[in-house]
Amino acid sequence: MTSTPPPKDHRTEHDALGDVAVPASALYGAHTVRAMSNFHVSGVTVADHPELIAALGHVKAAAARANVACGALEPRIADAILAAAREVARGEHDAQFPVPLVQGGGGTAINMNANEVIANRSAGLLGRERGRYDVVHPNDHVNRSQSTNDVFPTAMAIATVTAGRETVAQLAKLERSFRAKSAEAGAIRRLGRTCLQDAVPLTVAQTHDAHAHAVARTAAALSTALDGLLEVPLGATAIGTGIGAAPGYRDAVLGFLAEEAGLPIRGSADLFDALANLDAYVDVAAQLVRVALVAGKIAADLRFLSSGPVGGIGEVQLPSVQVGSSIMPGKINPVIPELVLQISYEVRGTATIVESAVAAGELELNVMEPVIARHLLASLRDVGRTAALFAERCVDGLRWNPDTLDAHLDGSLGAAVELAAEHGYSHVTNAG
Repeated sequence: MTSTPPPKDHRTEHDALGDVAVPASALYGAHTVRAMSNFHVSGVTVADHPELIAALGHVKAAAARANVACGALEPRIADAILAAAREVARGEHDAQFPVPLVQGGGGTAINMNANEVIANRSAGLLGRERGRYDVVHPNDHVNRSQSTNDVFPTAMAIATVTAGRETVAQLAKLERSFRAKSAEAGAIRRLGRTCLQDAVPLTVAQTHDAHAHAVARTAAALSTALDGLLEVPLGATAIGTGIGAAPGYRDAVLGFLAEEAGLPIRGSADLFDALANLDAYVDVAAQLVRVALVAGKIAADLRFLSSGPVGGIGEVQLPSVQVGSSIMPGKINPVIPELVLQISYEVRGTATIVESAVAAGELELNVMEPVIARHLLASLRDVGRTAALFAERCVDGLRWNPDTLDAHLDGSLGAAVELAAEHGYSHVTNAG
């Protein structure tokens, strides 16, 4: 029985399940094509997360270097793999990662997507055509001394740290915006509230300093949680046994990976634990929730203080960045604070997903890593972008209305508190 020939713009590759038609120009191969069909649900692919692709490139580059050092790969082949992997790490082949990010198999299709891209690009560097793996094979050469069991969690950790550090940098920008507003405010006073009722005065500077401190404090906690992911299981291979890896490979690959990724990476203390348990991601997700909750609370406060402006509090004037109504001319809404709040809701949903996926580990492996990667990487990106927008399009341009502030200070209970401290609470109450 003869197989149906592929379309003219495709090539035929063969795997354990049979023939697969692969686009002739693609660097990926049969495994990726099958995964594209099997897991096509959300439309979110690995290509949507370049930090994950870069991390895979770093892992494959480090593995090639370690395999040469251990005598497990011919230098000529390893050099081609190293060059191709570094191209992947630089983002030169992001479009060649169409595999859906959420998938069955614990990330095997993602690892194989990287293996196929690097194998075919390596073959090209050696003057060979795509789809023929006799010189550089995805499994035998690119994946030498590795398993998806250790490659994917290592790449996911590096990607999360990379994305998270960018988030922390954007949060620092928001902190600086609040510090600048504090300095700008000087000694301007405002009426504080408790239980939404008039309380005692404080300064606008104190208000913004508190905002800045809260952002910095939660960003620091997120940064600490991210550092916990720098302990990676590369070298564990299948279920933590190290089976199939060359002697000395693990020590070598960790050092090379630190160089390739530019991160202070260290090896997991227990490889079996590292593959079976992903609880470090619960901590990262929880700290990201803290960041989002604080940012959301600040945004809600500014939104409330800007309410009206005639029929509400009207103490703060937020920048006008969006027409507010399709029917009421002149209406301007606090759209940036509302964006911050909505992102905070999504982040809380992400934390639930991460916790559920971490709890789903079974025996020697947790295969739910892809759903963690999809939602945690996206949430880190979204929080970072939101922090930048909050700073640039809201905080930097907000203004306090001095006349309104002065009028509201008439409701202060500060004098009553001072009198009570001098004459007693009951005396002031009865005198009022």
